Amino acid sequence: MSLKFAILTSLTEREGSGIELARRFDKSIGFFWPATHQQIYRELDRLATAELIRELPQEGPPRRGQPRRFAVTSTGRALLEEWIGELDEPEPLRASLAVRVRAAAITGRVDEVRRALEHHRELRRERLEQYLGIEQRDFSAVDPTDVRGVLQHRVLTLGIDGERSWLTWCGETLRVLDGLPPGADALLDPLSMTRE
Repeated sequence: MSLKFAILTSLTEREGSGIELARRFDKSIGFFWPATHQQIYRELDRLATAELIRELPQEGPPRRGQPRRFAVTSTGRALLEEWIGELDEPEPLRASLAVRVRAAAITGRVDEVRRALEHHRELRRERLEQYLGIEQRDFSAVDPTDVRGVLQHRVLTLGIDGERSWLTWCGETLRVLDGLPPGADALLDPLSMTRE
């Protein structure tokens, strides 16, 4: 997927300026497809050049520094609708923490990886609380016939379930580390074996 489909989705939900779009990314769609504000502005220019979005006329008298506002064109909406039905492959998991645990397995750096796991667990817990707060605020009374609300909630539950899964994995991995025999880190370190 490219950023253009995330932006087309957001602008189809609600037209807006680049800064409004960037703020929406920070609060919603960016949880699932992150982008910097610079990337968003560059992509807006590309989408406008490709006539997938259009600049809206300014409201009131022109003012210097007034942000440009955008809406999706019929061509942009058609492209988005076509893209929805395309089949793609699941994105591979990219997790630095998993590589750190793997590195600890060959280097014996158990204490260091424990700190990394605890750090990630805390950040995952914070993100889960954030998602649960959004769920409580925005989806506590979703009408089951409201397609938009129901499907937006399903996207949020993907984030909630993902954070819960990470919390479970971090907790279980920390318990595994706790169950290692004392001095196990020295036994794993290949350099310590060559020094003996």
